[in-house]
Amino acid sequence: MTAPQPDSANVPRRPGPQDANPFPAGGEGLGEALLAPYAALVVTASNRASAGVYADTGGPLLAEGLASIGFTVDGPLVVPDGDPVGQALRAGAAAGYDVIVTTGGTGLSPTDRTPEVTRAVLDYDVPGIPEAIRAEGLAKVPTAALSRGLAGVAGATLIVNLPGSAGGVRDGLAVLERILRHAVDQIRGGDHPRPAGSTS
Repeated sequence: MTAPQPDSANVPRRPGPQDANPFPAGGEGLGEALLAPYAALVVTASNRASAGVYADTGGPLLAEGLASIGFTVDGPLVVPDGDPVGQALRAGAAAGYDVIVTTGGTGLSPTDRTPEVTRAVLDYDVPGIPEAIRAEGLAKVPTAALSRGLAGVAGATLIVNLPGSAGGVRDGLAVLERILRHAVDQIRGGDHPRPAGSTS
């Protein structure tokens, strides 16, 4: 997606794409969103979509949802599950995205490896986010409990795993729209919001 012309006073200093941490195939040209105040990268983990067997539907839905809550979005970058996802996460964190949200690869099948490669990249977990996303889905679909998605911080980048289904992406967005901007502000060193009328 095209980044709007930012107010430079509100744009954090970001390293941009790094030769030492390149994106996997398909990631050439990413980085336009880094010029905006809130920058997100969407990564779709799908062996079949990356091979052209079918079109990625979850990634565009996720990108549209993130844009609707104030993020300028690069991607979706569609890669096979496993190591290419980890490469995309490392490259995105090194480039300075505020948020990287993945879709796909969080289930129980032998090829679902997104949580494993995500854990290897994270500096620390934020377990409440995936707990809230699973709870959002459980109200509608019992199999939401089978998602193994993680969330946490790598450097100054919040990484969140969502399921690959359209319903799973919508559940994730329902949670993220309530917390994502505040999470990014906290990672940047911002304070907790205070109740109206509070002076302490």
